Amino acid sequence: MTDNNLDDTEVAAASAVEAPLLEADSLTAGYIPGVNILNDCGLTLDEGELVGIIGPNGAGKSTLVKSMFGLVNIRNGKVRLRGEDITNMKAHSLVSRGIGYVPQNENVFPALTVVENLEMGVYLQPKIFADRYEVVGEMFPRLVERAGQRAGSLSGGERQMLAMGRALMMDPTVLLLDEPSAGLSPALQDEVFIRCHAINKAGVSIVMVEQNASRCLQICDRGYVLDQGANAYTGTGAELLKDPKVIELYLGTLVKDHQE
Repeated sequence: MTDNNLDDTEVAAASAVEAPLLEADSLTAGYIPGVNILNDCGLTLDEGELVGIIGPNGAGKSTLVKSMFGLVNIRNGKVRLRGEDITNMKAHSLVSRGIGYVPQNENVFPALTVVENLEMGVYLQPKIFADRYEVVGEMFPRLVERAGQRAGSLSGGERQMLAMGRALMMDPTVLLLDEPSAGLSPALQDEVFIRCHAINKAGVSIVMVEQNASRCLQICDRGYVLDQGANAYTGTGAELLKDPKVIELYLGTLVKDHQE
């Protein structure tokens, strides 16, 4: 019930406070006309959260974050940022609104140096480069050490750090990560998860798609299990790690062994 003494501006402000930071509501989306990858799929991200998306190959995990970042056409449903409808908005507009995105593949400019890659991260606001370079350099000191090195010559783990660092150059409030540990050794995977956790604790809300489901659930506040483009299970990371059906269908023996 709305207080009659509140004007329209105050009502709108109150609604914005109550709205999730980022919300994907009943999304239907796909790459080819008439073929849907997502089917009534949803997700919410609150301020300060780290939300994980797991599920089998082909479940639509990457499609979900791509659709939220304007890279896949949404046919039905809405994406909202603090209550504002941003459905099918272009990527550069989303960046200017505080959403960063790190794709799984081709996520650095290999012919450019580390510094030049980071400069590309602030192409919308080049004047903030010096300040943001200092902040990102504190998060990823190895990037400062490799500042003049071409990105194509970096190790896999260093390229992933550079991709995340570039996305952070615009000081986003939301970071969408698509398979940040893909193709890395177990040791480097662990380093990536540690970095993601640190970024989240520094105030950036994160949506993370991951194949390393058990490790993702260990660090996330809440998780979504997708299957065939729809939500199959949701809960806290701890709840999903212990859910017998999730373990049997999606996590396999790795989590069983960990719990034993």
